[in-house]
Amino acid sequence: MSASRIDALGWLTGATRLPSPNFEARPGDAVPTLIVVHNISLPPDDFTTDSIARFFQNTLDHDAHPYFDHLRGMRVSAHFVIRRSGEIEQFVSCDERAWHAGVSTFFGRERCNDFSIGIEMEGSDNVPFDDAQYTALGKLVSIIVKRYPIDAIAGHSDIAPGRKTDPGPHFDWPRLRQDSALPAAFFPFRSNV
Repeated sequence: MSASRIDALGWLTGATRLPSPNFEARPGDAVPTLIVVHNISLPPDDFTTDSIARFFQNTLDHDAHPYFDHLRGMRVSAHFVIRRSGEIEQFVSCDERAWHAGVSTFFGRERCNDFSIGIEMEGSDNVPFDDAQYTALGKLVSIIVKRYPIDAIAGHSDIAPGRKTDPGPHFDWPRLRQDSALPAAFFPFRSNV
């Protein structure tokens, strides 16, 4: 990853910029204090398409695959997607509220989209992530923490238990902690990091 910073408008230098219309201003004086890690593949377990970008940009052909039919009418996004190769795509400025967490709670604080940055790892609950993704994620998290007052990192399953399972059982939380060089306090749901 050639990125080195997040610019004054909330965009990561060096990332592939693919703006999504699915965002809005953060409410009031909200700033990101939480990073939420997800996984996504469209269709499930297929890492060879550009369907994630099309989904986040509202241009997905819902008739192209039977799985896409249930996504019809959905409007979602994330700030970042880390592809299997480690390439980082950015869909929403970190200064804006992306629509990635849905109904969610972080230690009693609801509406996690208001105060979080969403990072989607291209993957699924069924397969391990690639080394290049962890390398990119560790660097990205380090860059975000330098720019914003982040004090915690959680999985989607942590903030929406029972509703979401990602980033899934194959996600290596100790590796993220090592690669990002953050203290254990940043991982409140993980006693093993």
